[in-house]
Amino acid sequence: MTDNTALSSTVLAPVLAEHLAAVNAFNEDAIVATFADDALVNDAQREFWGREAIRRWVARTEVLDHHGDTIVRGRYDGDYDKTNLPDELILTNYFTVRDGKIVTLIVTRTTPADY
Repeated sequence: MTDNTALSSTVLAPVLAEHLAAVNAFNEDAIVATFADDALVNDAQREFWGREAIRRWVARTEVLDHHGDTIVRGRYDGDYDKTNLPDELILTNYFTVRDGKIVTLIVTRTTPADY
């Protein structure tokens, strides 16, 4: 789903590296295991609370640190419904990690700035 060919110099927390590897391997169990039991995912303004809800929700990547939170911006492609999506789909993932688990993930569609 993501193309990890370009990473910035920010080092990923181990759980985020595990999460991205699981996403790229399409390994649902491994993806879900990276989340805390009561984690929140906000994907395109839809909220999924807890591992079971997250389980049902199932680029080039840029990784940024922002005051202890990690931002992963990626170009997505794959076999899914692309109706009304741009040719180049870029999503930004905002991760908050506590005690070695993802406690919050917010996913938004991103439009690059023109500057």
